[in-house]
Amino acid sequence: MTASVQDSSADLSFPTGRFQRPASLDADARTRAIDVIAATPARLREAVRGLTDKQIDTEYRPGGWTVRQVVHHVPDSHLNAYIRFKLALTENEPTIKPYDEGRWAELVDSKVVPIATSLSLLDAVHERWVAILRAMSAADFERPLIHPENGRQRLDQMLALYAWHGPHHVAHVTKLRERMGW
Repeated sequence: MTASVQDSSADLSFPTGRFQRPASLDADARTRAIDVIAATPARLREAVRGLTDKQIDTEYRPGGWTVRQVVHHVPDSHLNAYIRFKLALTENEPTIKPYDEGRWAELVDSKVVPIATSLSLLDAVHERWVAILRAMSAADFERPLIHPENGRQRLDQMLALYAWHGPHHVAHVTKLRERMGW
């Protein structure tokens, strides 16, 4: 019985599966990943369309973040990614600063600010980030950065991570809506 509860919780935490870092991405895979990232703001906006404040303040899984916290987390994360890409494109193997996403989600802005603010921020960040991504050369995607916790990574691997990240959080919302009949 306990195993099925853990399995169920794991499914709710990772509705699209856990991220698997690829060794590299070819040109077609990079294009697909950029397209996914470009579509993320619209997909997240659609996922939350029509939700009431009570629904927005519902945890997507027991003990998890609320929909509001999830929506605020996505631009927090993607803004960090945008900066990390810019650092890697302009510096020689920079060491980036990680952040405690769980603690960020507990700050007041993630708990009370209307989600429209973060949906607009996500649109703006993605407009600039996708412009850079679409202009990058194959060599640019090979540029490395150092993550103090996750080690050396190339930008194509970071691209894959964020192509997974957006749909991962969109699925938190859409799966909650399915379960709740919203």
